[in-house]
Order: sequence, then C-alpha cells, then structure tokens
Amino acid sequence: MFFMKFNQISPLESDFTEVLETIALKPIMLYYYGKMPEKVGFIAYPGDKPNPERLMRPKTVAIVGTRKETSYGHEIAYNAAKACAEAGVVVISGLAYGIDSVAHRAALDAGGKTIAVLGTPINRIYPSSHTRLAEEIIASGGAVISEYGASGEGGFGEAGGCRFLARNRLIAGLADVVLVVEAAARSGSLNTASHAIEQGKEVMAVPGSINSPLSEGCNNLIASGALVYRKEEDLLEALFPGYIAKNRSKKRKMATFVGTKLERAVYEQILQGVRDGTEIVQNTGITPAEFNQTISLLEIRGRVQSLGGNQWMAI
Repeated sequence: MFFMKFNQISPLESDFTEVLETIALKPIMLYYYGKMPEKVGFIAYPGDKPNPERLMRPKTVAIVGTRKETSYGHEIAYNAAKACAEAGVVVISGLAYGIDSVAHRAALDAGGKTIAVLGTPINRIYPSSHTRLAEEIIASGGAVISEYGASGEGGFGEAGGCRFLARNRLIAGLADVVLVVEAAARSGSLNTASHAIEQGKEVMAVPGSINSPLSEGCNNLIASGALVYRKEEDLLEALFPGYIAKNRSKKRKMATFVGTKLERAVYEQILQGVRDGTEIVQNTGITPAEFNQTISLLEIRGRVQSLGGNQWMAI
C-alpha cells in the first residue's frame, strides 16, 4: 500500500494550514500524507506572471456536493475544478463519492494540486475504493489530511469511524471560496457552506431545476444570499477580483487589433501576461529576429511598452 508513514503537525506549523487557527473548534493536530502547498508568487489574475518578491498562500477553492451527482452536476464540477487548477488554485474536497471525487479528478487531469480532507482516521481512506485516487493526489504534489490519528486513537476504536460533519469545518476553513454544485435540502454540503458563512468565506452555489431534489439545497443557498455560479469565470472572479473585467478588456483589445499574423501572435502573448521576450519567442516559435522586428512595430503603433531588459507590457 502506498501509505506507509504519515506526518503530524499543528496547524501553525504550516503556512497553508495556519488559517485553521481562526476557526471555531480549531484542530489541535493534523495528520497527513503528501505535501502541504507552499507559498507562491502573487498573481493578480490567471495568466499574470507570478511575483517572486511577494509570496502568498495559494488561492484555494472547496468544491463539494452530493454523492449521487447527475450528469449536469458532474460536468459543472469537473469544468469548475479544472479551470481553477489551471489557474493555480488548490482544489479542496472530501474524497467522497460523487462531486468530491469529480473535483479531485479534474484537478489532477489539469496538472494542478488538490487536497483531500478525511472524516476518518488518517490511515483509513474512506471510501476504500478511492485509495488509488488518494495515491494520485499525493503523487501529484497534493495531500490527504485528517485531524484524527491512526485508528484506535482519538476515541475511534480499532474499527475506526466517520466524523464527516466535523470534517466539513476544515474543508471550509482551508478554502477561500466554497462552491456547492448539487445538494439536497438536507445535505452535508450545506453543512460545509454553513461553516464557510460562519468563517466569513464566500459561498457560491450552482442553480438547478426547481423540480430536482438535488438542486433544492443549492437553490435555497442562492435565495439566502449565496453567489450564483453560472460559468467558470464567476468562480475565478470570486477568487481573483477584477478577473472578468480584465478578461473582457483583453478580448476587446484583440478584437480591435489589426496587424499581421506575427503581430497578433506576439501581442496576444503579452495580453496573456507573458512579458519576457525570450519566453514569447519560445511560445510562438518565431525567430529572435522576427520578434525584434514585430515588437518594434507594436511599440511604434502604441500597442506595447518596454519595461527594460526585454520585458514588455500591453497598453
């Protein structure tokens, strides 16, 4: 079995978990396999170049929902988690059947990091059929976390146990935003949302048919003031305020841009946040001479501005 030795820390011992010190019923100890996410260079919006001089905890999103998801919920959860992972956001969920496992899988498929928070002792992966998924999470640089030590400790008894409702406060506590994809009127996912609201976190919910029992909980959240999730951009906007406006601005600039194929290729790279000339050459496959000629024309036309050192920005 992949899991041999687990790590043990208090929340304050990791930059990633120290946020749990501020929640009600904060955990005394955390047990985990894998690696806790480290600080990253600040980015203002997806596609922006990370600032290594300004390190911060990575953005995080919890994606939760029913264990018996519909094809509608499956598609939305997958696309949301994939978009977040591609933007460098850490995806958090509970390793359960349904929406949880869909979110973890999407993050892995996107090459991102994902964290699974257990409601069982650290050496008891539940459901056991998700052991392989847990192994993939760890192998990809993520972590599997529990506030409970090995079976037989913490009052669980040798047979282990499940404390999913207690676990939900940790999922909410680690997240910047909580997205509820599908949830019945009485659902553990609503419990996670309640913890998020108590902790001052942003909660989003996916609207659904008023005739669907699996959308009743989400529709109730929206009626109570939760943000409405309509597309991936809504979630990225909640994580990176101003993202939609910046994205629209970039699209408008490209839509009004008239130039050669080379000029469009170089200008689009700069709009996407790639500032280094050498990197633009590599990404576009043009020669350094072609780049120098193209960037000079873009500068003359007032489309780009030199930052010095072969660094460029769109204006």
